[in-house]
Order: sequence, then structure tokens, then C-alpha cells
Amino acid sequence: MPIVAEKPKNVEYAQDRRSTFAHPLARSILRLAVVLVIAAAISGGWYLARKGFGGRTRARIVEELHRSGVEASIGRLTLNPFRGLVARNVRIFSYQDRTHTLAFISEIVLDINYAAFFHHQPFLNALDVRNAEVTLPLKGPQGKTEQPQLRRFHAHIYFPPEQIFVSQAEGILCGVRVSATGQLIKRADYQPSPPLSEKERQKRLSILRRVVSELQRFSFPNGPPSLQVKFSGDLAQLEDARAEATLQGNLLIRKGYEMRDFVVAAEWSDQTLNISRCEWNDRLGGFAATANWSRRTEAANFQARSSLDLKSVLDAADAGASLADATFNSPPVIDVSGSANFRGERPQLKLIGHAAVDNVAYKNLPLSQCRLEFSWDGERTWLRDIRIRHPTGDLRAEVFEAPNEFRLNIDGPLAPSEVRPFLPSEIQEFLGEWECSRPPLIQLAIRGKDRHPESWQGDGNIALDRTRFRGQWMNNATSKVHFADGAVTYENFHITRDEGVGTGTFTYDFAKHEVRVSNIKANVRPAEVSFWIDPDLPKNVAPYKFHQPPTITANGVYQFHGGTGTRLEINLDAPSGMDYVFLGKTLPFHNIAGRLLFTDDHLQIVDLKGGLFAGNVRGSADISLAHGDPRYQAKLAVDGVDFPRLTDLYYNYKTAHGQLSGTYDFTGFGDDSRAMQGSGKMNVANGDVFAIPVFGPLSGILNLVVPGAGYSIARNATADFTVQKGIIHTENFEVAGKLFSMLGSGDIYFMDDKLDFDVRIDPKGPGILLAPVYKLFEYKGEGSLKNPDWHPKRF
Repeated sequence: MPIVAEKPKNVEYAQDRRSTFAHPLARSILRLAVVLVIAAAISGGWYLARKGFGGRTRARIVEELHRSGVEASIGRLTLNPFRGLVARNVRIFSYQDRTHTLAFISEIVLDINYAAFFHHQPFLNALDVRNAEVTLPLKGPQGKTEQPQLRRFHAHIYFPPEQIFVSQAEGILCGVRVSATGQLIKRADYQPSPPLSEKERQKRLSILRRVVSELQRFSFPNGPPSLQVKFSGDLAQLEDARAEATLQGNLLIRKGYEMRDFVVAAEWSDQTLNISRCEWNDRLGGFAATANWSRRTEAANFQARSSLDLKSVLDAADAGASLADATFNSPPVIDVSGSANFRGERPQLKLIGHAAVDNVAYKNLPLSQCRLEFSWDGERTWLRDIRIRHPTGDLRAEVFEAPNEFRLNIDGPLAPSEVRPFLPSEIQEFLGEWECSRPPLIQLAIRGKDRHPESWQGDGNIALDRTRFRGQWMNNATSKVHFADGAVTYENFHITRDEGVGTGTFTYDFAKHEVRVSNIKANVRPAEVSFWIDPDLPKNVAPYKFHQPPTITANGVYQFHGGTGTRLEINLDAPSGMDYVFLGKTLPFHNIAGRLLFTDDHLQIVDLKGGLFAGNVRGSADISLAHGDPRYQAKLAVDGVDFPRLTDLYYNYKTAHGQLSGTYDFTGFGDDSRAMQGSGKMNVANGDVFAIPVFGPLSGILNLVVPGAGYSIARNATADFTVQKGIIHTENFEVAGKLFSMLGSGDIYFMDDKLDFDVRIDPKGPGILLAPVYKLFEYKGEGSLKNPDWHPKRF
């Protein structure tokens, strides 16, 4: 069998097979690695976008912001694949003190140089803020924190070497669109300025809170106003920076007040604020002002001119109470300039200017062509050269007011009705009782501690034409006027009426509710003039009806509104006499004089002297003036009164003769004649008692007893008597004649026209021998006083 040689195995083929298998595996591993890298990148990006970088990275970013001049803290630092590195919940601090937060910003995009970041070199290129919400925490003094927001905030800030450049920053704060651009220098050796004191910081925060609070009260129907700010300066010395700002708005509304075409332009330079333009218009006029303020000196100066709707402006500023009663039919024109110093705890202001208004009404009092110059220094106010044209004339005035000092000078015609709205209610009521045919001419120089009339003191003069006070007229009057302690004194007044004149001093005290009179001398009608003292006084004077105005002197005090200190003394002399109603009949005194003393609810009449029916009357009285208590007591003494005229008045006895004398002490109750009671003595002399009808029948009886005795005239009669319940009672009535005397006792019912009287005849001279017989002749009188029935008592 032939030997066949075997082919050797191909070793290279096996190696090729192994190589073919390795290539796909490598590719798979590479793909897996790429997937893992992509997954890791996605996972890392998701983690960095959601969770953010750790604290070390945030600390480096914060440190870099510090080197760039921004003091901040970062809540989260994330990576956005489209926007880059994003800092969220950023807190911005004061560059002077990190304990004071200036703002919260929702997010900031950081533009950084990553190569420089990893090589620990300055890496911050810029900050980009887009549509962020910036919160400004404003903590008040009581711990209450306000948080206004700067909405839709956009800003792009670059950080060139040693600079901070704001290309554009804008947002909306309290409805105002705010935009800013500028640059700040941050030198390599930058050191922040010393922190503000707590007082200064609170002062600036207070100003910022006030600005924010005021802006929140406005509305902007035509779109938000715009505030444009440009600035430049050194970060280490921001107080020395330079800034320009312009605020413009088409229509601003606050509490219904519309401000149109509003423009404010201001500049801060060399630590001085200069407001070169502040203007706006409203429905009546416009406002234009300029001002400046120096931080170094804390001093300010300003000038302004206004023809605005002043009342609406003050109402919108919550300060309209002072002009609540004013109605402006034309805008007041005000020019004012002044200065201010804010160095102390309280600002020191000084104003000087001029004001004019052509048509205004205050408390329904129309005024026109009002002009005045004014000045004010924070404590003192001076209104001078005041000229006011009102319905009754032109008035000039001057007012000065300072702590514990008030001065008011008035010169010109001024009707009481016009000045009433400016005074307290009690004085208004008093002036409301005056009616003037022409306004009084007044010159007053008033001084006081404040503007309230209760503290006023002053002097002046007043002149009245025909005027009515409480319904009673005076033809004219002049007086000096003195104000003191809430009272008005009319000193040395001279009043003329149709019937006479009056002079003296008169004080109306509003504080004590009293009237004081001194050295009053007058010959006027008391029933009318007494209205001037108190409207309730005439009813006490009315019963005394004088034939002609008496001569009166008066001194004392009369209190009203329930006062108990009244003591008013009036001396009265009426030579022409007066009529007075007594027991229902009018007594015609042909002259009368006396002294009247008004005290609390009482009228005392003393030293009364008068003439009545050709005789004399003296007396005194105490009369109650209390409401519901018309009691009185009096004492009268008459001498030589014509008895026939008296009996004719009361009993229609026209045949009586004689003269009446006597006394009578009595009390009474108003007009009730039956309530009168008292006692007295009477004497009729030089008369004919039998001519009195009530005793006439006794003459015939006496003639029957003793022929011829009845024709003997009984010239004298005396009696002691009492009066009670309309009855005159006597126990010792005695009539004296030449041959007899007649004794009697009994009652005379003078209110009911009847009598119950007993008489007994006693002899005189030779007739005494018949005395036992006379005792048998006792008579009793009954019936009416005019036609009595006399009959023997024992038969």
C-alpha cells in the first residue's frame, strides 16, 4: 500500500479566525462606552440641573462675585444645557454690611470662563437676569416687613477688569417701569466704606418704605410710567457717584385725583441732589417746581408755582381736612420758595410766598380777590397783607402764630353772619342774634396763646349803624372792644336809640356764662333793652310800665345757663312815673325811684319811693324769679294818698273824702289775689267817713239816736287789719267825730263784694250821759259793699 503524505495544517487560518471575532467585540465595547458616557452626561446634566453643584462650587462663585463687587449668597447652583450656569435663590447684601439684605433674586445666569475656573483664575464674565422676580425686604421699626417686588426683571451685567458695567436693567416696581444703565469702577485695592449707623440705615429704609407705600396708592390707566436711570462712579464711594433720573407718566391717579403729563428730572452729583424739573397738570391748572439738596450740609432749597386743584390735591394726599369747608371755583395761584435743613432730629423748614384766589367760598361765605403773603419756619406762621373782598366790603388782616403766641389784626367791615362759621358754636349762637343793616366797622388787635378764642386777649374798636340785637333796635353804637379769658368786653360803649342813649361797659363771658355790666347809664325802655342782657329778663321787667324811659344806672353780674352767681344792681329814677298792676288794678305812680337787686332767682326792690294819688309811697319787696315759684313778699307805707281816688279805682266810690296813710306787710303768690296775706295799719284823715257808701247808712241811724249827730262829719278813721284769703279783718276799726266815736270789727270780703261787720256807737262830751243807752245801739252790716244792710244787732 503506497504511503500517502498528509498536508500540514494551516496555522495562519486559525489566527485569522480569532482576529475576525475580536473586531466586533471591540466595537460593542466602544458603543457601550459611548452609551455609558452619554448616559453619564445626561444623568450628570440632570443632576446638575435639578440638584445643582455642591457647596464648594457655590463658595467659589460667591467668592468670585465678592471680588467683582457683588455681595451675595446662592441657594442653588445649577447647570442648564441651553442657558449655562444658573444661580437660584440669590440673596444680595449691602456692600458695607452683609447682615443687611438688599434683595432676593429668583435666578441669575452666570457667564463664566471655564478654563479660568479650572485654573483658579478670575472667571466671571457677566451676569444675565431674565424675567426674574426681585423681592425687596423692607423691615419696619416694629418688626413688620414689607416685601415689594420688582417684576419681570431683566438685566445684563458685565465685569471687565476693575469695572461693573450694566448694559441694561429693567423691571416693573409698584407699577412703574424702571430701567437703568451705567458703570461702576472696582479697583484692585477696593475696600468698602464703613457701614452705615443703625440710625442712618433706618432713616434710608424709612424713605424707601415711604416711596414704595406712596407708589402703591397710585394707578396708571394709560400704562406704567417710566423711570430711566443712568449712573457712574466708584464702588468704594457710591455716595460720590453721579446719576441722572427721569420719571415720566401720561396719567397718574390717586384717590380720584388725576395727574397728567407728569415729569420729574433729577441729578445726583458731588453728593448733591438737583431736581431740575417737576411738573404736572390737572383739570384746573399746573404745577412746576425745582429743588436741590446737599448731603454734606443736609440743606435743601426749593421753588414752586401752583395753579392746581388744591382741594383735590390735599384730599389725595390725605390732608384735605383743613379745606373740607372750602369750595374753589377758580384755582388758587401759589408761588412759594423756601429752604430746609435735615441735620437735626426734626427737619427745619422755612417757607415764604404769595397766594391769590379770585373765587372761593368758605362755609358758604363767598369770597373774591383774596390775596396774602405768607411765611413759615416750622414753628411760626405769618400771614400778612391779607386782603379779602367779601359781600359786605374789603377786609384787611394779619395773622401771626407761634408756640404759645397768637396775634390777629383785623381792619374793615365785617358782618357777624360772615364771621360766625369761623368761631366756636357758643359764639356762633351769640353772633346769630345780631342783625345789621350795614356791616360793622371793626378794628381789632387780638393776642393769645393759640388760635382758639378761649385764649384770646386783645383790644380794638367797633362802630355799628342801625342794628338789631335779639330783636331790639339801636340806631347806632360805638365801643372799644377788649378780649380776655374767653370774654368780650365792650368798654365805654355809646348806644343811641329813638328814646335816648346808653353808655357804660358790658362784658359777655362765654367761659363763665355770665354778663357783667359796669357804670351803665341809660334813659331807654327797660322792657326792650333788658333783652340784650338775657332773653328771659324782660318777663321780670314787663310789669313795670314806665310812662317815659327812666334814668337807669346798673352794675353787677348776671349769669345764665343755670349759673348761680347773679348779682345785678339797678338804680332807677322815673320822674314821669309808671303804671303797675296790683290786685287786678293799675296803680298810676306819677313818679317812682328805687333800687333793684337781681340775685339768684330773686329780685329785691329796696328804697322804693314814689308818688301816688297826690301822696307818697315807700316800700321794699322780695320777688322770686324761680321757674314755677312766683312767691313774693313786700312792705308798703303810704302817706297822704288821696283816698277818694283810691276807692274810686278799686270800688268805684266817687263820694269818699280824705287822705290815706298806713303800712302794709304782706306776701303773695303770683297773680292770685286770694293767696295774698298780711297785716297793716291804716288811717284816713281830713275826710268824711260817712261819705263812703259802706258806712253811709250809719249817718242816718246816728241822727235818729242823737238828733243832729248824723250831720257831724266823721273826719278820721283808724284800724289795724289783716288780710287772708281775700278777706280784710279788723278788730279795732274806729271812726272819730265831735259828738261820738264809732267802734267796729269784722270782715270785708274785698274779692267777693260783701261784708260781715259789727259797729258800736260811743258818745263824746255831754252825750257821755247816754252811754248806757248807746250800748244798746250796736249794728251789724251785711250784704254788698256798695249797698250794705245795716240793722240793729240786738233787736
